[in-house]
Amino acid sequence: PPAVPPPPGPPARGSLSLHRAYLRSPLGLLRLGQLALGAAFWVTVAAHKYEGAAHFALFAAVLVWLLTLALFGLSLLGRWALVPWLGSRWLLTNLVHDLALGVGLYAAATGIMGYKAEQKSYCNLRGYSKHCLYGAYLGASVCGGIAACLYLFSGLYCLSRRCRDQRDII
Repeated sequence: PPAVPPPPGPPARGSLSLHRAYLRSPLGLLRLGQLALGAAFWVTVAAHKYEGAAHFALFAAVLVWLLTLALFGLSLLGRWALVPWLGSRWLLTNLVHDLALGVGLYAAATGIMGYKAEQKSYCNLRGYSKHCLYGAYLGASVCGGIAACLYLFSGLYCLSRRCRDQRDII
């Protein structure tokens, strides 16, 4: 079968230019929210003492955050065609990233941090004098849950564009 050319990027005006239409699109705005909440999640976990399954939650959050940052950067610069094999399937790449990695890993990380917050709920009592991780774990769980919802919304946005036979992300 003939090779499908990658979707067009923004017009080249020099070495690098911002794809402002992407930044104003629903997917661009969702990506900014995902990056902010993802950073809040992993910074909250990493800034406090953590053990056990929280290591996986931190790994999952950082992995998804870095991949989201790469997708956002390539989309913002309009340089997705530079990515071998995935550049010609950029909408599908975003869709799989959002639904499989974003929702899946953030849902797992949120569940882990929610469970750990529940385990530490005893230290939320007035008069408890030792260092309490309940607030950090609960905060990370809330950030992760909202981030998972944002990934679900962006995945559904990409899926709706794909179902309407559109090949571009905006």
